[in-house]
Amino acid sequence: MLFIPAMKISPIFTEFFESEKTGGLILIGCTGLSLFLSNSGFGEPYLSFWHRHLDLSFLNIHLDYSLIHWINDGLMTLFFLLVGLEIEREIYDGELAEWRNALLPIFAAIGGMIVPALLHLSLNIGRSSQSGLGIPMATDIAFALGVLSLLGKRIPSSLKIFLAALAIIDDLGAVVIIALFYTRTLSLFHFGLVIIIFSFLILLNRLKVNRQIVYLIPGLVMWYAMLKSGIHPTTGGIALAFAIPFHKDKRLCPSFRLQHFLHTPVSFLVLPVFALANTGVVLGSNWYLSLTGNNSAGILLGLILGKPLGIILFSLLAVKTGLARLPDDLAFRHLIGAGFLAGIGFTMSIFITNLAFTDPDLITHSKIAILLASTIAGPLGYIWLYATSKTTPSPSDG
Repeated sequence: MLFIPAMKISPIFTEFFESEKTGGLILIGCTGLSLFLSNSGFGEPYLSFWHRHLDLSFLNIHLDYSLIHWINDGLMTLFFLLVGLEIEREIYDGELAEWRNALLPIFAAIGGMIVPALLHLSLNIGRSSQSGLGIPMATDIAFALGVLSLLGKRIPSSLKIFLAALAIIDDLGAVVIIALFYTRTLSLFHFGLVIIIFSFLILLNRLKVNRQIVYLIPGLVMWYAMLKSGIHPTTGGIALAFAIPFHKDKRLCPSFRLQHFLHTPVSFLVLPVFALANTGVVLGSNWYLSLTGNNSAGILLGLILGKPLGIILFSLLAVKTGLARLPDDLAFRHLIGAGFLAGIGFTMSIFITNLAFTDPDLITHSKIAILLASTIAGPLGYIWLYATSKTTPSPSDG
């Protein structure tokens, strides 16, 4: 087996890790608050609030959507823009820049998407819930890194990088799934407009235009065209991210400056508001009976079992065939723990649920399964890593 030295954590990654850790803890609080309010005497007005309509008109463009629609299709675009910028940074100047470092989390992420999807599909093929196969494929970066951070020095620095890279690749996979499988209608005119704007932004990139505003204004128009095209508009955030230039010189790098700016509003506003709006689940007296349904069972199995199984199997395949290398401070027992933590689907899984289904009961049952699976996967990963790791400060931490 081939090994490479432990990875040194860069200041940029440390900032990213700390931001995601804090964001994960806030998400936990918002989810608990949302569940409490939804099942209290304030439940009806609380849930009704998110479905109030907000009508915005600008330059003869009329947009009338519910508040939760604005959050999921509008605010969440900022989240996907940040994810895209993080992926871009990792590719150009991060852990994915070296292909030998990148292949391990890439293989792990692929396994962590394929196996959960197959488990869900095996239980739901031919049923109306079949479209939910994308739900257990996702990993919530903030939650997963938040739990991992609680282990402190007990886990090697390379595991933080591995899990972050895996989760980022998972998110990219989720965007592809959303674009390919959850587009119900397609307006060729608006899609063509998206292509024209994106091509224009790429041209600006190649001409080394570094002013952010030159990208953001056309990016807003691209979001509107994406909304009208039938493709989920949040994917426009990813497209915009890859059009914005990246330079290693932070002073000139619009991608780095925008990413740095977005971390705070996304972690402390966008995702908490998304959690408050989307985790308002009313738990009836027999709520647990929904867990026996094929869709719920597929989500539970996919996230709790499929994630670690797929990650380990594909990681083993990559290492044993010599395609990828394992850092010398990592062992496969660490990857098992990371696999459990990757089963925390939460944000992305709930997001895909809203796209996969229109039946309110199916959406509610899916959210219950996601919350339960994430509640189980998080502690499982923590306990596994705590029990199999020692407190050994690494010189690479820092």
